[in-house]
Amino acid sequence: MTTPITLVDYGMANLLNVARALRHCGADVRVVENAAEVSVADKLVVPGVGAFENSMKALRARGFDGLIARHVEAGRPLLGICVGMQMLFDASEEFGEHGGLGLLPGRVVKVPSIDTDGRPQSVPHIGWSNLVPPQQGRDWTGTLLSELSEAQASVYFVHSFAARPDRAEDRLADCLYGGHRICAALQRDNIMATQFHPERSGNIGLSLLTKFISL
Repeated sequence: MTTPITLVDYGMANLLNVARALRHCGADVRVVENAAEVSVADKLVVPGVGAFENSMKALRARGFDGLIARHVEAGRPLLGICVGMQMLFDASEEFGEHGGLGLLPGRVVKVPSIDTDGRPQSVPHIGWSNLVPPQQGRDWTGTLLSELSEAQASVYFVHSFAARPDRAEDRLADCLYGGHRICAALQRDNIMATQFHPERSGNIGLSLLTKFISL
């Protein structure tokens, strides 16, 4: 029996690859283009690419901001991907100050263009990077990353901005880019999200999606 997953389409995401990956992992994927199409979703996935401001405008125009807030309040699992993760926070500094969904305290800030040794580095951050536990040493047991070891967890990123959570305990995993710690994944209660693209991260990404589907 397949697991129903509602995939939010607000016109700002690569839905085809995300839907394919979820179906490969055993999900029955329903793509919705407006919140009015959804009464209750067992599990909600919010992907995203592009600019934060445009994504938030598109999300609100289709009523998905309210749907996501109600879904989280009801305690049902939510997965945000890339910009879908960033929009969960209070605000973003991308091209000015723009409000987010405010479901998690924190801000979205620019990926540093100088590494920790003072040398220029490319932005956006594009390519494969290893996941590492946050500095407070959060255990991955019982989380989306429970099937992974630090040694094998290399995933694919494409981003110029990244979330900076206010609460250290919300961080599930970081990656190191030019020596800087960047929040790569988070999990707090029923809210889960990745800055990287699980649908483009091979078996590691599929393992994460399978874990979310099985919740």
